[in-house]
Amino acid sequence: MSSRKKKNNFKKVQEELQRAFKADKDLKGYGLKVEVVEGKARLQGIVDTLIEKERATNLAQDIPGVEKVDNAISISTDGPITDSEVEFEVAEELAQAPGVELQHIGGKSHRGTVLLKGEALKPHEIEAARRAAAKARGVKRVISQVKVKKPLKTLEEIFHSQVRNDKEDS
Repeated sequence: MSSRKKKNNFKKVQEELQRAFKADKDLKGYGLKVEVVEGKARLQGIVDTLIEKERATNLAQDIPGVEKVDNAISISTDGPITDSEVEFEVAEELAQAPGVELQHIGGKSHRGTVLLKGEALKPHEIEAARRAAAKARGVKRVISQVKVKKPLKTLEEIFHSQVRNDKEDS
């Protein structure tokens, strides 16, 4: 393919991606900018939440002709937000998330990075919690240290876990 045809093809991919952003119900109001060069889409602009930034990446990856995505979109709130405010919003999002139990998973925030801790009963609960935390204002990154709780299988395991009688006296 000639250099000129490639350039025109990338321009079409760029225009298609720009249309996708303008049509998306969550992203259309942000005025995000796109540049596509040799299959690499560079995304720029500002959104309110991490989940919106991730959505832009996913939309770009779904466009035929986009081979790689460089997401340079910034996350910004309307004003300063403290770690305790972020933690409050994360807790609210976790409480509303289907499939997430607050008694299993919680989050701590430090400068926009949320650390999720706890034990999930099922693996899908971990991803649901990560996505819920990413919806909170002020969250720029989510790190999950949530583990899947190993279910007790035998009657003996259940008995020992309840009576804490794992060691026998010698």
